[in-house]
This record gives sequence, C-alpha cells and structure tokens, in this order.
Amino acid sequence: MKEKILDYLNKKHDYLSGDQIAKHLGISRQGLWKHIQELKDAGYEIAAVPHLGYRLESCPDRLFVFEVQRNLGTRFIGKKIDYFDSLSSTMDQAMALGMHGAADGSLVLAETQTKGRGRLGRDWLSPKYKGIYLSLVLRPKISPSACPILTLMSAVSICEALKESAGLEAQIKWPNDVLIHGKKAAGILTEMNAETDKVNFVVIGIGLNVNNDKKSLLSHATSLKEETGEELSRVALLQEFLRKVEHNYLHLQDKGAREIIEKWRSFNLTLGTRVKVDYLNKHIEGQAADIDSDGALLIRKDSGLIQKVSSGDVTACR
Repeated sequence: MKEKILDYLNKKHDYLSGDQIAKHLGISRQGLWKHIQELKDAGYEIAAVPHLGYRLESCPDRLFVFEVQRNLGTRFIGKKIDYFDSLSSTMDQAMALGMHGAADGSLVLAETQTKGRGRLGRDWLSPKYKGIYLSLVLRPKISPSACPILTLMSAVSICEALKESAGLEAQIKWPNDVLIHGKKAAGILTEMNAETDKVNFVVIGIGLNVNNDKKSLLSHATSLKEETGEELSRVALLQEFLRKVEHNYLHLQDKGAREIIEKWRSFNLTLGTRVKVDYLNKHIEGQAADIDSDGALLIRKDSGLIQKVSSGDVTACR
C-alpha cells in the first residue's frame, strides 16, 4: 500500500486531499494517515497542510524493494528482492537462499554489512547508506569450469552501468576489481554450488563505493562521489546495473561468451602488461597475454609457455 501511495503522490506533484487519496486507493483516512507516518519514519518528506492535504517533497536514498522495482523493467533479475537495513553478509544470506531453491535472479540487498567479505576472506567495508552491497543468485546453464566468465560478465555490467548512469569511464583489473583512475571502486565475489558436471547455482556478490566520503576510503580506493564531485542516486545506479547484468547474462546463456569477452577486453587494464599472479601458494610471473573462453587469464611466461590461471591475486610488475 505504501508503494501505491508514493506512486499516486509522484504522479500528481501537488497537494492531494486525504479524502481523495483514500478514495482512490480504497482505504480509510485513518489507514492512510498510518501509512503516511510510516513513510515519514522511513525518510520520505511528505508535507501535510490542513485543507490542502499531502504532497511528496523528497525521497530518501534507500534501496527499498518498491523503489528498486519501480520502473526497473527487467524480466527476472530483481523480481524477488530480500532487503535488510543491516546484515552480516549478503553472500551468506544469498547462499542460504540458493540452497533453499531461490529463483534465478533473486537479489539480496543490505544498507550495511557487519561482516562483509571479499575474495580470500578479506573484509569489505560497508558504511551505511553509502554504497551498494548486493548478492545475486543465478542458475546458469554452464559447466562449473566456465563459471569464472560470470565474474567477467558482472564487471562488464558494472562498467556499462557507471558509464550510462554517471558518465564515468571505468576499467577492469582481472579478475574482479573495477577501477576508476587507477583506484578501486567496486569488487566482485563469486561463489558456486555445483556437482561434478553441473552448476546448481552461483552467487555473485558486489560491493560498490557510491557516496562514500574520502575519509572513509582506503588509500587505494575511490567512490563515485569522489570521482564526480556529487552524490548519486544509488537506486538509479542499482537499477541500471540490474538491467545491464540481465542483458549480458541472457546473451551469455543464448549465444555464448564471445561478446562478453570482447566487451571485457575493451574495459580491461590487465592484458598486455607484465604481472605477477599469486594463487594456491604458487607465484607466476609473465605477460598477461589474453583470457580464454571461460574467463581464465593466460600468462605468457619468460620461457614462452602459456600458463592458464582461473583465480588469484594479480599485481603489475614494474
């Protein structure tokens, strides 16, 4: 009902009497008043003037389900959203939902995480109402060995959304970092539940620094606010990302990875550079030559041999 009230107030852009709103929505004046108070408590500024009625003045930058789904326009991504003001980890919640049969495209959102995590068990700082912290449940029809391509697909979708929504040119550091002017703005964590030859589901976790102030950022990190000089709508940015990721995911499912890989190459800053990769207590150094059809990084060692790496920490050699 609160969503219907907001939609009605949004359409009119002027004062509406309580009688008019209540009649339109088929509720009592007392019920309307209660919903208005709940909306005010949630951060919506709604003016109430005797003999004039109610008018919506402003909306809070909160990732409420009805705000994210309004005019989203996706087919299945974000049709089911679990929203939390605070949560230990969106990844843990989404993995649990996946185990209990959550549908393809189910989304977990949190305004803050108390135990947000990135790759290799690292912490992900999640200041409240500043960033976008989400985990997305997908059920792709691909082999377990091909799952790294989903990380690349997600990184491409972030870069496209940043360009579309904020006019920012972002780049991708293989495998899971999105950078702006050399500083990290977003990270991606992908976890899989699979059998030997079958993927049951994949959870893609994303942390994006949106309106974070400089003092709350690590030295190697940035936020969209720092890059643009202004606060951005997290709802609009999230919606654009969900549209992009659905488009890329459907294309990946229907036509394979080629276009995703070509897009990734256009955003990447890893290929062609000399890098060191640390993974599984191993150290590989050489030129980042390419990525294969599954999204693995191909390293040309000094011996001329090509080493395939599916995951690891990449640092540029000077």
